[in-house]
Amino acid sequence: MIRILLAEDDDAMRGYLSRALERNGYHVTTAASGTEALSFVESGTFDLLLTDIVMPEMDGIALAQRAQAVDPAPKVMFITGFAAVALQANDAMPDARLLSKPFHLKDLVAQVDMIFGRHGQMGSA
Repeated sequence: MIRILLAEDDDAMRGYLSRALERNGYHVTTAASGTEALSFVESGTFDLLLTDIVMPEMDGIALAQRAQAVDPAPKVMFITGFAAVALQANDAMPDARLLSKPFHLKDLVAQVDMIFGRHGQMGSA
């Protein structure tokens, strides 16, 4: 099963995203901050780091950079509602995917499915 580490500081958003991904066959571990997510990275193996960019303590870009220093294998996908921050993320990690808020849950699932070559094989968001 594909394992996703989801770092999102907004409780409601974290719950929505996690449920949508789990309904579509992904195993999701959630973290409420970049710092908490990094502790999961250091103790587990993930296929995808899905992280909000703007978070307290440690932003998603710093999280992704530190996570890739621990294990460069997982893919990275950023979510953000700030265009300027999106440009910064692209400069810092050009191989990462970016999904801009607002988005529909089916768009998130479709992007994750494409990363893993699944193309909507499971349920719906």
